[in-house]
Formats: sequence, structure tokens, C-alpha cells
Amino acid sequence: MPDTGFRLRIASYNLRGLKDDAATAAAVVRAIAPDVLLLQELPRYPGSDYAISSFAREARMLWSGRTRWVSGTGMLTGLRPLPTDSQDVKLPVGLRENPRSYTVTQVRSPHGPAITVASVHLPLREQQRAEHTRTLLAGLAAEGGAQAPLVVGGDLNEGPSGAAWGVLATGLAVVSDDRPTYPARKPQHRIDAIFSRGHVLAIPGDPQLLQGMPLERATDHLPVWVDLTF
Repeated sequence: MPDTGFRLRIASYNLRGLKDDAATAAAVVRAIAPDVLLLQELPRYPGSDYAISSFAREARMLWSGRTRWVSGTGMLTGLRPLPTDSQDVKLPVGLRENPRSYTVTQVRSPHGPAITVASVHLPLREQQRAEHTRTLLAGLAAEGGAQAPLVVGGDLNEGPSGAAWGVLATGLAVVSDDRPTYPARKPQHRIDAIFSRGHVLAIPGDPQLLQGMPLERATDHLPVWVDLTF
């Protein structure tokens, strides 16, 4: 794919329902300054719209208000990319299991390609994670084509040796930084990641950007981010 000069900073962050220090989490997002922020564990209690919209304002980003009801995934966007409406897509779960979904949108520049971007939070059971990942990729291929530019990021609840990670890595490149992301207080597990297809350059985010910030107060995950050129 030729370089169109369209550059996106895409980040992924599990907010743990904004149960921790939302102001610190917003400050973390401001420091990263993403064009698209993929979110997991947005709050879903009655009246939480206010908490999410307040977080978006503090983070200096835009929230459509149309997502997160299905299972808590969502996304915020900056002013530079042109997004379509976000949509939540349910993923199959068993009786009395936590609901799961992915949130998807397309972003573009005025003269650049349309790029499909999806946020996902995979379940705790390994077989179900792999099944959900296959369902996710099949659904995205049906919408945008099997070779169209695509970015998928989120909390995978597993590391690079996991089956779902392997499914994603078969057709997409891992573009986020190779470092542990959970728990934030003492990171030991690399379970948050961003994957991409169709980019011509990927520069993983430098964690030194957040040096000195009390990341463990914001939520129990560390954010990941990457600069992608399409």
C-alpha cells in the first residue's frame, strides 16, 4: 500500500469502570494525545453517561455516546481524524457469563484511506477467547474486506503465547510495545496490545512519555499506543 501520509496515534486503555482516579486516567490520555482511544471496561451503570462524557472532556477527546451498553467496550476520538458512527457488536457468551462485544468504527483523513478500528475485551476462558477473535475478524472482513486497512486493540486477557493472540497475529502485525501491562502497580503480564494491517510504518509508544505519572492510581492496566502511517 502506498504511503498516503495519513498518520494516526492509536491507544488502548482498560479503565476498570472508572472506579479508580478518573482525573489521573484523563491526564494519562492527555499525555499520550491519541487520535483514537480504544477503551475497555467503560462503566455501564444507570447514569454513567455523565462519568464517561466528563472523562472525555478531561481527556480532551470526543465521545459519541452511542457505545458501551453491550459490554463496556468503546472509543474516543480526537479532532483530526474523521470517524463514522461507532457500533457495538455482540459476541456469544454462555448463560450468566459476562457480556462481551467489540466496538468498531472507521476513520479517515480528507484524502486518505478508510481505516477500520476495533476495540475488544476478550473473556477469561482460553477457548472462548480464540472463538471470539475468529468471530471478530470474520465480522470485520465482511464489513471492510479481508485486506482493507485494519487496527484491532484491547485487553486480550492473555499474552503472546495465547491462542487468541496467535489468531490475531496470523493476519495482522503486533505494533504496540513489547512490555507488561498488568497489573499497573507492578506489571507482570503483557495482556494489552494493538495489532494492525495495511500500515507502512509503525512506531510503538515510548513509555518514557508517562514517566513520573502515578499510573497505578488511574486503573489496574497500563495503556499501550502506537503511531501508524498509512
